[in-house]
Amino acid sequence: MRIEGLGESLADQLIGQKLVRDVGDLYNLTLDQIAGLERMAKKSATNLLSQIESSKSRDLSNLIYALGLRHVGERTAGILARHFGSLERLSKTTVEELDDIPEIGLTVAQSVHDWFEDEGNRALCRRLAQAGVRTEITRTKDVVADEHFAGKQFVLTGTLASFSRDEARAMIEARGGRVTSSVSKKTDYVIAGTEAGSKLDKANDLGVRVIDEVQLKQMLGGGQTVG
Repeated sequence: MRIEGLGESLADQLIGQKLVRDVGDLYNLTLDQIAGLERMAKKSATNLLSQIESSKSRDLSNLIYALGLRHVGERTAGILARHFGSLERLSKTTVEELDDIPEIGLTVAQSVHDWFEDEGNRALCRRLAQAGVRTEITRTKDVVADEHFAGKQFVLTGTLASFSRDEARAMIEARGGRVTSSVSKKTDYVIAGTEAGSKLDKANDLGVRVIDEVQLKQMLGGGQTVG
């Protein structure tokens, strides 16, 4: 769920103390429980609870990825989120319908279907919904693929002022683009925020087009492809 401050060491403690068995238990944690863990203080515990609360509004693709479905990485989670629009619809789909989705395939289709066939997993989904976790895509208007994004590969680097990386990823992918984690000759655009690092250097070395946040907003607003 991309919860800042919840690293591997802290996760191990939560599991070891039997406070967390699965992602659903994160939303039942209390301040006293977290503050009582090793190397945690009240301020750190408060910050973590705030991050956990914020994670409820993350994009549906983040939730699908966090469920830990076998063979489902971030890219596949995004495809499933956009295709079905809600966790409920995804949970009721058939292997055949999943297999018909481009880039999914029978192995992933069977894995996803089998996961939702398990009653324990279905109960987890209900608990997440009851906790207030967003389980569907919320659209104020339909976003369709456009020529500036469809089929293009993007890489995000540095910090964006107007929106988070998750939000930028969601907007790009909703328009048919693909966001990857590394720069290659196949990358069409590198979006460079402040304090961009080695990815920007590699983009320059490879001659990949680099744009800034203002230019990204122009593209998102339907403006001309920037040069």
